[in-house]
Amino acid sequence: MTQTLNITVNGDSRQTIASTIADLVLELGLEPAKVAVEHNGIIAPRSTLQEVALGDGDVLEIVHFVGGG
Repeated sequence: MTQTLNITVNGDSRQTIASTIADLVLELGLEPAKVAVEHNGIIAPRSTLQEVALGDGDVLEIVHFVGGG
């Protein structure tokens, strides 16, 4: 059974069934290779996003990079 988590992303409360930061990033329609993530006040290295588990009440700030000129 999948657990629904209550988290805060960029200041907005939301519910997710994502189990890792990488899963959440994909759920948000972003590419894990093009984001920077702060998880509970600590920068999560991009290479570890698939390994960092989410928990109920977590607070994330996600910044995504956009190319262009």
